Amino acid sequence: MTSVTAQRLDAVRGDMLTHSLDAFIVPRADEYLGEYVPERNERLHWLTGFTGSAGMAIVLKASAAIFVDGRYTVQVKQQVDSAQFDYQSLHDTPQIPWLIEQLGEGARIGYDPRLHTLSWQQQAEAQCQRAGIELVAVSENPIDRHWQERPAASSAPISLFSEQSAGVSSAVKREQIGKAVAASGADVALISALDSFCWLLNIRGNDIPRLPVVLGTALLHKNGEMTLFTDLNKLPEGVQAHVGTGVNFKAEAELEGVLSKLDGVKLLADPDSANAWMQLTAKQAGARLIAGQDPVALPKAQKNPAELAGLSACHVRDGVAVSRFLAWLDAEVAAKRLYDEGTLADKLESFRLEDPQYREPSFDTISATGANAAMCHYNHNNGTPAMMTMNSIYLVDSGAQYLDGTTDVTRTIAIGEVTDEQRKMVTLVLKGHIALDQVRFPKGTTGQQLDGFARQYLWQHGFDYDHGTGHGVGHFLSVHEGPQRIAKNSNAVALLPGMVVSNEPGYYRADAFGIRIENLVAVQACGALAGAEREMYEFHALTLIPIDTRLIDKRLLSDAEIHWVNAYHQRVRETLSPLMQGTELDWLLKATEAI
Repeated sequence: MTSVTAQRLDAVRGDMLTHSLDAFIVPRADEYLGEYVPERNERLHWLTGFTGSAGMAIVLKASAAIFVDGRYTVQVKQQVDSAQFDYQSLHDTPQIPWLIEQLGEGARIGYDPRLHTLSWQQQAEAQCQRAGIELVAVSENPIDRHWQERPAASSAPISLFSEQSAGVSSAVKREQIGKAVAASGADVALISALDSFCWLLNIRGNDIPRLPVVLGTALLHKNGEMTLFTDLNKLPEGVQAHVGTGVNFKAEAELEGVLSKLDGVKLLADPDSANAWMQLTAKQAGARLIAGQDPVALPKAQKNPAELAGLSACHVRDGVAVSRFLAWLDAEVAAKRLYDEGTLADKLESFRLEDPQYREPSFDTISATGANAAMCHYNHNNGTPAMMTMNSIYLVDSGAQYLDGTTDVTRTIAIGEVTDEQRKMVTLVLKGHIALDQVRFPKGTTGQQLDGFARQYLWQHGFDYDHGTGHGVGHFLSVHEGPQRIAKNSNAVALLPGMVVSNEPGYYRADAFGIRIENLVAVQACGALAGAEREMYEFHALTLIPIDTRLIDKRLLSDAEIHWVNAYHQRVRETLSPLMQGTELDWLLKATEAI
């Protein structure tokens, strides 16, 4: 009996035959090229059964391969039929060179230009041309043709995000960004990032899990006028008055026609984030493409006072919710009642659900016990959630979307007794967290320059971690917001006042345990710094949740670091204690005692 996967591969191969294609590429991305993909657009999952967040499949006439990164080497074997797909490394085996090797000169490789960036398309085409291979853009994705029970698109209406919460009107934002478009030498900017046009118009949506945005694409003119191409059925009453004059709404199907009329127009677009189809359509119509970064990204990242106030307020309420969960967890462990990772994640969300401003998690909760925590992007939903065990470490990395902001926090918790080695590693991670939290830096400093502050103590003992130290966070928008980052090889974007970033060093020992301590911090001007010759910045912690002192080896901390721990916990206690009561308050007072 033919498997469902085999039938689907046969359907794709039938289309390949019709269009004389020797291969077809299926990335995990959809046409919006964002981090999260709505169920309707999970084409890679439909074809292969793979549910991971990164991957690519390549279908050949008589074989197929799936490429995944190191996070998914175990999962891919559980989900993807080895009789149909070879397993390959996404990073160690570059896909186009692999294809060239498989096919040879004269072959035709099909791809959907809506699912790849222009940068990818240009690089792939250059590689193929050198090998005498043709890269062929398909007008209709074969998966879309054969996906008979495809989930319906979201019909959730757009919500109007109040100017009071946003701090600035859409008209003012559009005029500001329009000037940046003009300064780049362009007439119009392609705004393809969903969170960018939602921020510009002070709207939010419910089209993608974990990300409060609406699906669509926008064109912003240098005079501040803007057209949003989206599902017109989602427009709420009063949207035109809300966004102000100079905004048009058109159906998404009209985008191609508008792009085809841009002859002579200088179009600013980001080749690394906008899909190839939009830019190639405009270029073929006679538009001149100006490659540049999304002009919304940097202003959006610098939160204004109203946005920062919302973020501060939601972090206090989130601090209460997570602290209540940690109090419950400690009580259950003391009573020898242990749970699986999924139950723990659901219990944590139950405390957040009591907040009327809570909407959903800001990402899938990483609820990881014991050795599972050593996989830094572990997801208990990808298999059978493991049971907690006594005398282990539990790591929970979770976040929330509230109407007034977005949160992301990781805490590492002692479950019963822990070893001296585990305390040492937690303390080295904490020392790095403190060093980054306390750093002062001059204007113009990038996250790449600060990354070593968080790693230095691990490095001195011969340890490190394989993820970035910090990512930007939006205001009731994306929990992973650019362009700023803190990482070994991040980028040249300087950290600026108003930016919110995570501070999350970690350590992971394979098959044993994992550690991460994460707070969100806001960049702000330094307070009185006597004799400073430069404009100096510092971080202000937004996250207010106790750090488990049972995991700290005080002997490894300096007096200044002990002071930091005690001062942070004093601030947590003073802020949260008026909002907690009973045994939960008792827990908070104990958890924030000076060490």
